[in-house]
Amino acid sequence: EELSPRQMELQLATSLLGPMNVTRAVLPVMRKNRSGHIISISSTAGLVGYEYCSAYSASKFGLEGWMECLAPEVAPFGINTTLVEPGFFRTGLLTPTSTIWAENSLQDYAAKNAELRLFWKSMNGKQGGDPAKLATALIKIANENEPPKRWLAGADAITIAEQKVSEFQKQID
Repeated sequence: EELSPRQMELQLATSLLGPMNVTRAVLPVMRKNRSGHIISISSTAGLVGYEYCSAYSASKFGLEGWMECLAPEVAPFGINTTLVEPGFFRTGLLTPTSTIWAENSLQDYAAKNAELRLFWKSMNGKQGGDPAKLATALIKIANENEPPKRWLAGADAITIAEQKVSEFQKQID
């Protein structure tokens, strides 16, 4: 509610429309060559909706759905797809220059906002995942003949996915 429409648009443009446009640009060459591998970087926020991360999660949920649809569409042309779902990695995501807060401020959310901002700021540089290890793993995946359709990166990502599967199973039951 505190995010401006422009902030929502920018997030969707970055995390969903950007990958879609780049992929659409390279697909003609991949189809012609009857080979290729599209790797999209999602997030555990594409598996679960994190509190006060609605725009980011929406963009990643969208990326996940799009990649699931794209995979069978391009497979007949020898094109592989992999959706990478990293957990918390030590990147520049939480640096002061990269962190963007909601433009609008509503009193009803003020206390929770203050609490969460302190948490996010305290995590900068302390995320558990090593980006160098992730890069090495991505290079390995990129070179596999039969790469995974989905790849969880980090122990925290696996835990989150297991919790989501358990939650789904309870709802099914």
